[in-house]
Amino acid sequence: MTAKPLALITGAAQGIGYACAEALAENGYRVILSDINAEGVAEAARTLGGDAVSLVCDMADTDAISAMFDTIESEYGPVSALVNNAGIAAPGDFLDTTLEQFRKVIDINLVGTFAALQRAARTMVENKIQGSIVNMSSINAVVAIPSIAAYCSSKGGVMQLTKASALALAPHNIRVNAVGPGSIDTAMMAGVNANPEAMKMVMSRTPLKRVGKAQEIANVVAFLTSDKASYVTGETIYVDGGRLGMNYTC
Repeated sequence: MTAKPLALITGAAQGIGYACAEALAENGYRVILSDINAEGVAEAARTLGGDAVSLVCDMADTDAISAMFDTIESEYGPVSALVNNAGIAAPGDFLDTTLEQFRKVIDINLVGTFAALQRAARTMVENKIQGSIVNMSSINAVVAIPSIAAYCSSKGGVMQLTKASALALAPHNIRVNAVGPGSIDTAMMAGVNANPEAMKMVMSRTPLKRVGKAQEIANVVAFLTSDKASYVTGETIYVDGGRLGMNYTC
């Protein structure tokens, strides 16, 4: 029996990350769920069932990322797919944001993404794996919100990192793409969901007039990690209900 290809999903204890783990498992991958929340990610793996496993990793710690890959490669083998989903927003007033707060967002969302991408790619090249890497960007790589300046900066960086790494890895037949969610019904949107005025503003800039579901992001990730996307690399696919096409709100 041929062993299942291995996929690692970071930030997989809940929300989009967990939905991605579900979708990739349905596509025939053995999935490893990683998160800083040890209890949450262990429960997520148990809920997913099958041969899913969980690992704890702080994506702001590049040494921890390296150690995570060491563990995966020694116990399960090399990954064929990586979903760089872990990220934080850390909203706050622009003038009051400290350098420490800014750096924390960049360290997790951009530096952590780079570190995991590079490590996964090195192993894919060494093992001649024609793998797929998907980074989680955002519509805020393109449109900005002043209260999440660090987040916007990090996701703009992820967009460019996706393009640059796709070019670097194309000779090895390793594809790198990104998905840019709009307003998705996750814990990050909990405050908006509870505020009718905030939700009204979100709907005014969303042509489909609803928030997206985590599974709708996961479906695109599953496509990008499948052979159906075999000629797609260096792209960011925005899953935003039409948001980026608007030039006005009503």
